[in-house]
Amino acid sequence: MPSPMSARESDSGTSIVASTPTKSWLGTWETSTDPAYCRDLEGCVLAANPVFVRKFGRPLETLLGSPLAALLHSDDAASVSATHAALSRPPHRATSEHRWLTPGGTRWFAWDEIALRDTTGQIVAVRASGRDITRQRLAEEQFHRLSSAIEQSPVAIVITDLDGWPQYVNPKFTAVSGRTLEDLLDQKIEVLRDGHPDAASYEKFWQTLRAGGEWRGEFATRRGEGGTVWESVKVSCLRNPHGEITNFLCLREDVTERKKLEHDLRQAHKMESLGTLAGGIAHDFNNLLAIINGYAEFCLQGGAEPAVLQKSLREIRTAAQRAGGLVKQILTFSRKTEVRFAPMDLNQLVQDLVKLLAETFPRTVTFNLELQPRLPALLADQNQLQQIILNLCVNARDAMPTGGVITLATSVHAGAPPIRNAAPDRSYACLRVGDTGTGMSPEVRARLFEPFFTTKQVNQGTGLGLAVVHGVVESHQGGIEVESTVGTGSVFSIYLPLANTAVPAAIASNSDFPSGGESLLIVDDEDSLRELLTEAFHRKGYKISTASNGHEAIDLISDESRHYDLVLLDLNLPNASGLQVMKVIRLCRPGTCVLVVSGHITPEIRADFQQIGQRDFMMKPYTLDEMGRRIRTLLDARAATRP
Repeated sequence: MPSPMSARESDSGTSIVASTPTKSWLGTWETSTDPAYCRDLEGCVLAANPVFVRKFGRPLETLLGSPLAALLHSDDAASVSATHAALSRPPHRATSEHRWLTPGGTRWFAWDEIALRDTTGQIVAVRASGRDITRQRLAEEQFHRLSSAIEQSPVAIVITDLDGWPQYVNPKFTAVSGRTLEDLLDQKIEVLRDGHPDAASYEKFWQTLRAGGEWRGEFATRRGEGGTVWESVKVSCLRNPHGEITNFLCLREDVTERKKLEHDLRQAHKMESLGTLAGGIAHDFNNLLAIINGYAEFCLQGGAEPAVLQKSLREIRTAAQRAGGLVKQILTFSRKTEVRFAPMDLNQLVQDLVKLLAETFPRTVTFNLELQPRLPALLADQNQLQQIILNLCVNARDAMPTGGVITLATSVHAGAPPIRNAAPDRSYACLRVGDTGTGMSPEVRARLFEPFFTTKQVNQGTGLGLAVVHGVVESHQGGIEVESTVGTGSVFSIYLPLANTAVPAAIASNSDFPSGGESLLIVDDEDSLRELLTEAFHRKGYKISTASNGHEAIDLISDESRHYDLVLLDLNLPNASGLQVMKVIRLCRPGTCVLVVSGHITPEIRADFQQIGQRDFMMKPYTLDEMGRRIRTLLDARAATRP
């Protein structure tokens, strides 16, 4: 290796060696504000400027002649010599980035390197000047991590401009929706609109965002052939360093499985609660059967006055109607139904449930009703509201092991209720369920609505009852307040929004439904019911045809020589189902009225019928008057639409 000499650069960038002190290897970089050093071809330090010495915290005397690798991160030491090939070719310069060991920890440096050559053109040393790029590299690594997290996120992510037009969608969004960013832009799709049920909901969503707030909600959307998908959606504002909103961030997480588990859990608890009602149901049903059998036996004995027979038949009919109502209530409570919000009479619901519970609960437990007369209609799902009342009453019963009083009170709450997120422009009803039981400590009350939390003994409760109550109240946009004192009792106050319309009034039944002359096809596999309907409608002037199974019905419908104005179609038929018969009707007689009748129509079956255009359904049991008026309404409506 040549003896230490200074290097002087010519205008062409080549280096000429001159005999001067060692530190002159650096030339003008000796006084630079950037760190600079010079190394020989073995990788040992020949010179270093003061900035380099300060950066690495070593005296110049210990640096000179020491291997440069001692200052480098072990993973980068070998890469220093990798620039030799680039330095050997014009313009004899190279750039590199390495991690270096400093007193302050590992730092990233970017180096500009130049070859120093003698008069023969041979490289004798390498001079490097650098700058600390640690902050830049950390920012790049952070950006890469964030970018990877977004790209690989299991949550669908959308970034939009201030008008809601998409600027970025991640792969998960494309996988779930089947739409790329190009699709959204080409088709001008308002991606934030997806899932909102109506324009009012969408406008309220925008009001929240434009005010700088965060919007959250859950949507059920159709995904092509994949059926319904539930998504938890969160939309928030992205701001620049000045706090100005520049974009909107939308996160959409698939919660379909969670919703299914919640539904199944609620259904399991409903069946558990139904067991609580079993005693009262059996008691009521046995009483009704005793009435029906007794009066029927009395009529069959003969010799009774006509007036007595009439009275007996009226009692039989009344008991049968009560039994039908009881069956309908059981089905409504136990079956899996979709949530249907509609105006309903809260007072009537409370009275009906208390009748059942009074027969089931111990005689030491009494009920006290304090119902506000002419209470406005409540906007609620009747099935879920039954669950609330039942669970609160069961909870009250269990809190009174030696007996007591359960008080149910209803009222219209004056002013805004004491609940979170109460709408100032809505009126609320209050349902209070109180007991004279053991009460709760503050610690128990704090965990009251946690799923599976219970103070009952093993095998005496799942701990789901009050969690279900809380969930149902929240889904109704209401709230719940609890007051409890140990040794005195508890009061649960449920606040639910009132409807804007009244409960539809029931049509008085007088068994004198309107007559008609149209042709009816009655399809039902129950012989007695088919004969009853045939006789009843024949007396009213209708022309009647009947079928006792699906195949027979299809044969009659396919016969073009026959004319039917309306088909009364039972859902459960032998040979061919009611849905199969319905499809034949739509194919052969698309203009014919159809009334589908069943004792149990699931949401799935209803959806199947609605897909082929069927909208009219009637639940069993029904009275002849109800059936006759419904048929007359359908026929008159069809006649009014004909030219």
